[in-house]
Amino acid sequence: MADYPTETHRFASFDGQEIAWTEMGEGRPVVLIHGYFSTAEVNWIKYGHAAKLAARGRRVIMPDLRAHGHSAKPHDPTAYPPDVLMRDNFALIAHLGLTDYDLGGYSLGARTVVRMLANGAAPDKVVLSGMGLDGLVATKGRGAYFHRVLTNLGSFQRGSSEWLTEAFLKTTKGDPVALLRILDTFVDTPRDEIAAIAQPTAVISGAEDYDNGSAKEVADLLPYGLFVEIPGNHMSAVTRPELGDALVEFLAG
Repeated sequence: MADYPTETHRFASFDGQEIAWTEMGEGRPVVLIHGYFSTAEVNWIKYGHAAKLAARGRRVIMPDLRAHGHSAKPHDPTAYPPDVLMRDNFALIAHLGLTDYDLGGYSLGARTVVRMLANGAAPDKVVLSGMGLDGLVATKGRGAYFHRVLTNLGSFQRGSSEWLTEAFLKTTKGDPVALLRILDTFVDTPRDEIAAIAQPTAVISGAEDYDNGSAKEVADLLPYGLFVEIPGNHMSAVTRPELGDALVEFLAG
């Protein structure tokens, strides 16, 4: 596969905090939002997913969420109002002047996409990956797990789920204080608002991924939902070539 160059840019979001985004390729834009503790680089670039889309003539726009990657990581609680990630991504779309685009996300990125759709975002196609129904309608459940990890770092048994989560945090050089603040920004999306999403939507999930409940239940709730199962669990599915293949088939097929 061709080695597509990337370019990282920054802009001031709605409250002046600096948000970074990385681009790859040229053509019709698709915005892809990474998951919690992750980055644009790890989620979309490292395993070749963005390059596959770029090879099919897409401009791939990949923000680093607030408190992640190259974006600002403030510790001030006032920098984390409810739905702040949704607002940052609306600000990015406005900054880039996007009107004809697709929108996708993995895990927290998928939840952010749903919040955007529930508040008026109008992409043509949508991808929700690594996210089940529980993680959309009852965000505090999964948030409690991450709160426990972030407030008890260094105390988990080797090989446990919490230990693996902490290990991932170290690989992405995450800021525990800023990431803890993000948990306060989660907003539930009612089932009826999810069911009102009118765009064709691919719901892509690892066969062993139930970290946020059932992804198939999300697809079944959507009027134009397509459920796509790929190998892996919540952490490993994002590393699989099948994720990039599914993105390409749905978005550029």
